[in-house]
Amino acid sequence: MWQAENVRARLQALYPQCEVQILGMTTRGDQILDRALSKVGGKGLFVKELEVAMEEGRADLAVHSLKDVPMDLPEGFSLAAVLEREDPRDAFVSTQFNSLAELPHGAIVGTSSLRRQALISARFPHLVIKPLRGNLDTRLRKLDEGEYAAIILAAAGLKRLGLPERIKAFLDPVESLPAAGQGAMAIEIRSDRQDLQEILAPLNHLETSQAVNAERTVSKAFGGSCQIPLAAFAEINAGAMRLRAMVATPDGLKSAKAELQGQAVDGNKLGLQIVDALRAQNAEAILAECKVQEDVSTS
Repeated sequence: MWQAENVRARLQALYPQCEVQILGMTTRGDQILDRALSKVGGKGLFVKELEVAMEEGRADLAVHSLKDVPMDLPEGFSLAAVLEREDPRDAFVSTQFNSLAELPHGAIVGTSSLRRQALISARFPHLVIKPLRGNLDTRLRKLDEGEYAAIILAAAGLKRLGLPERIKAFLDPVESLPAAGQGAMAIEIRSDRQDLQEILAPLNHLETSQAVNAERTVSKAFGGSCQIPLAAFAEINAGAMRLRAMVATPDGLKSAKAELQGQAVDGNKLGLQIVDALRAQNAEAILAECKVQEDVSTS
């Protein structure tokens, strides 16, 4: 809702004569809170109902957290704009401890992400990782009630909702490489709405768009979803892009990592090159092992 309100305010600032209304909706991703997303359908659970609303003419556009948007949109839909990125880092949140390194043996860490699970397990195998679902208030309540010693959240969400004081530490991307699109917001429309494409064009942030396109190229190549531990993060400085990516098994014991630099305008090309670099490190075999581990945990 914060994201929708934010986009409405931006549009009304750009077009004072335009009335922008919000159609509040609850998605399947919001409703299923007792199981990990990787086991119930992944990213698409957060967007399907919104796409139906656009298809039926009840809504003109949908605002998403880009990391929740599937790599392949359904036919007839497209992303019209990517807004300037908020802080892309992961955040460590706890009522007792100041960092992951302070957590004692057997401490329970909550996260909804296989990527975070793999990265934490690789560095801190003595910690116990347990699923954490629900909106931000629900996750923080579970922490405050003692279900977890710490939880890992996207820093962007905490900052946007005015809760930066809950962050005990930011996880450096070197140690906790962000997910593709993390911290960015995207606006989805029907592909045939050229009128909306032109209206929304001023909201598109070029550098963010270039960065997340490179990241999503990596994720798409590996069938990116909530079902695999995959990270991809691009940084742009003076037109130059630094792209880092990783795939791993959920337990963090096996991983492939790569880093490349190039021009921001060649982000998609750079993404494909880093995919080749990961495949040269047996990324496909690692991802196949992810499926085996998933089947074992499910059974």
